[in-house]
Amino acid sequence: MTGPLITASELQECLREVTLLDVRYRLGDPTGREQHEAGHVPGAAYVDLDLDLATPPGEGGRHPLPEPDVFVEAMRRAGVRNDRAVVVYDDWSGHAAARAWWLLRHYGHPDVRLLDGAWPAWVAAGGAVGTGPVRPVPGDFAGTPDAMPVVDADEVPAVSVLVDARAPERFRGEVEPIDPVAGHIPGAVNVPTVRNLDNHGHFRDPHELREVYAEVGAVPGAEVAAYCGSGVTAAHDVLALELAGVRAALYPGSWSGWITDPERPVETG
Repeated sequence: MTGPLITASELQECLREVTLLDVRYRLGDPTGREQHEAGHVPGAAYVDLDLDLATPPGEGGRHPLPEPDVFVEAMRRAGVRNDRAVVVYDDWSGHAAARAWWLLRHYGHPDVRLLDGAWPAWVAAGGAVGTGPVRPVPGDFAGTPDAMPVVDADEVPAVSVLVDARAPERFRGEVEPIDPVAGHIPGAVNVPTVRNLDNHGHFRDPHELREVYAEVGAVPGAEVAAYCGSGVTAAHDVLALELAGVRAALYPGSWSGWITDPERPVETG
């Protein structure tokens, strides 16, 4: 496999050669595990985003990065090994699975792919469906969080191109359905994750993505970082930027972490 994506047909061909992680998640919807047990890619272990890929909310926002020992142990329970490729997916066009993709890359795993088109693409391709809980053989995954670029709240103001991955109306501060303060980090530009996708929920081709991000100055060689509401869906932009040939940092605290300090400035419009 090459690149950060894998198609449903490609996955069918190598299904027995990869470790599969099902990261189904929706904010405020605790039924991810139930959905997994009702139907999943055969062999896929369920990974709980709130418990395995984040720590409890606090000054670091709504989904701070997990403690290293917690993440490593969660990946081992899910069967992840350093010498075996990993494929992650969800049923949300990759918005949640991108967090798992980013974290595994951050911890140095050499071969992680996200299922392009997510669970609907697998079903549409006629992929086999497993049901019930999955209890994989524990893996030997090991790593430290230092492979992917990260910025914190103190570094964010100096980033040349700061990309906000949220919906335009949230970026402008017209609505804020989740966090107590509306608006965006001063100087940020808006590339909502929906612009990463085509009409079928697949990532757009690299040429199109390069054009999308070039509109806001996110081009190869530029200093780029991405954020969202809580540091989850921003990983979707980071992945899209990688497809476009742009290496981007993640601001894990994102908007929900930024606004924990009332002294930090906020822009609207």
